[in-house]
Amino acid sequence: MERKSLEVEPKNHQKLSSAVYDGSVTAVDSVEEDVQKTKVVYRGWKVMPFIIGNETFEKLGIIGTLSNLLVYLTSVFNMKSITAATIINAFAGTVNFGTFVAAFLCDTYFGRYKTLTVSVIACFLGSLAILLTAAVPQLHPAPCGTASSCSGPSGGQIAFLLMGLGILIVGAGGIRPCNLAFGADQFNPKSGSGKRGIDSFFNWYFFTFTFAQILSLTVVVYVQSNVSWTIGLTIPVVLMFLASVIFFAGAKLYVKIEASGSPLASIAHVITAAIKKHGLKSVEQPWLNLYNYYPSKYANAKLKYTDQFRFLDKAAILTPEDKLDADGKPVNPWKLCTMQQVEEVKCIMRVLPIWFASAIYYLTITQQMTYPVFQALQSDRRLGSGGFVIPAATYVVFLMTGMTLFIILYDRVLVPTLKRITGIETGITLLQRIGTGIFFAMLSLIVGGFVEERRRSFALTKPTLGLAPRKGEISSMSAMWLIPQLVLAGVGDAFGAIGQMEFYYKQFPENMRSFAGSLFYVGAGVSSYISSFLITSVHRMTQNSAGGNWLAEDLNKGRLDHFYFLLAGILAVNFAYFLVMARWYRYKGSDDEEISYETNGDIIKEQDKNKV
Repeated sequence: MERKSLEVEPKNHQKLSSAVYDGSVTAVDSVEEDVQKTKVVYRGWKVMPFIIGNETFEKLGIIGTLSNLLVYLTSVFNMKSITAATIINAFAGTVNFGTFVAAFLCDTYFGRYKTLTVSVIACFLGSLAILLTAAVPQLHPAPCGTASSCSGPSGGQIAFLLMGLGILIVGAGGIRPCNLAFGADQFNPKSGSGKRGIDSFFNWYFFTFTFAQILSLTVVVYVQSNVSWTIGLTIPVVLMFLASVIFFAGAKLYVKIEASGSPLASIAHVITAAIKKHGLKSVEQPWLNLYNYYPSKYANAKLKYTDQFRFLDKAAILTPEDKLDADGKPVNPWKLCTMQQVEEVKCIMRVLPIWFASAIYYLTITQQMTYPVFQALQSDRRLGSGGFVIPAATYVVFLMTGMTLFIILYDRVLVPTLKRITGIETGITLLQRIGTGIFFAMLSLIVGGFVEERRRSFALTKPTLGLAPRKGEISSMSAMWLIPQLVLAGVGDAFGAIGQMEFYYKQFPENMRSFAGSLFYVGAGVSSYISSFLITSVHRMTQNSAGGNWLAEDLNKGRLDHFYFLLAGILAVNFAYFLVMARWYRYKGSDDEEISYETNGDIIKEQDKNKV
């Protein structure tokens, strides 16, 4: 399918001027296209209550459904811990891979608004299906109480559960890659206030995300674990309904960017043309002699020539056999591409090695969202002398709290301080931010290994606090000892996750920003599958070993600390690989001397300080 230029649905609004107050958009930005006399009205922060409100309630709803799912599967569906963990990891991986499919459909056929419309409704229906598995006795196994062996779920019960999870995959898979880009679409990318609005929106997006997780992992999880699963799962359904209402309330105010045709086709054109012309001699001064052409209303920023992946340059060598239309467009895009297309493909290829390192980094977050729950179940979770017991799944909230608080510290303290030292507007480069996240993730696993060693030692050498159902003896070590590893993981996520999302968004071509959003989640999906593979492999390799199964059902009989140290070793190798790739990387549009920006015919130049 031939890629079309990026268009915006015409809107019959009165012409409005850009309104700026204290450096932020307070009303709207207006841009008029000369070609088709269409007008785009950017309302900026005016529509953020609808978008961020939808984001808040949607995240509260879907996280409220999924955050305690591990405990739900083991306590209500009577699954073994390793089975439940494998299902959770597989589900998370499938959701994240689904974002790539959703991004393709979004950018190619439907646009972000229509994709989000379907996805929001799907999330509501999926949450409703999960609620029914708790509310209807026929849809889950009979409770086993304190019995050592329980009857598992029937085939029909598993099928209904998987149907609900499948609908959630459709919903979450569409929302994740499109929501952030859709919010950024509401700001004028050509105005200074619009650019500042986009940067601020990134912070609000992740603040909302972590806030929703904290609330879900405390209030909602407490209701599910201590009051009723039915009531606890009803709350997310109500929240998802509210998210839908808020989203559709702003429908007439949004900037709705239409699908621009398959960007994957352009990638295929470049690769195919480069292969067909592989025998041609490279041209001298390729930045001058490679064929280039820009269609009217071309959406993407014009890119400079870069000398990496030079074998792709041959796709833009104009030969006597290549035919052009009257307007200069290639007749056969499978034989001749523009230098702009080639540079866009280079942008994507440069990102992939960084993406792989980031996917391995996410192993830490995947593990810190699962095994600390099991550690908490066999630790002292009492708070004070009143007998209040903190739900095991709630401890993961410390990861989110660490991330949320550090985002504020980073934005208000570290960035201004580092800016004075480095001269870089953001304090450090995006790759330095990601690399710091990988380091903190590795540190989190090392600390986690030592804490588990202490918890297990207490359980084996000191009086215990009773027996955890279908687990083992409860260690007298306070579960509060789990906080350091979770906070370190949260700090790592504040560096790594936000750095990745911003990195992909800014380094991908503009018409592939839904794909850029999906790349982050696909990396998390790869990490989930790698995590499942590691768990299964370690379980099989150690279950009959002399030292015992590292991942035994009863953690006191296992060696979870060894598993943490194994992961830390993997991340250490990954960190070294990342440093090499980051050193090699060239930022989109960067130049050894300067960067040029065109603004209303004026050229503004500044030194490139975005080197690793």
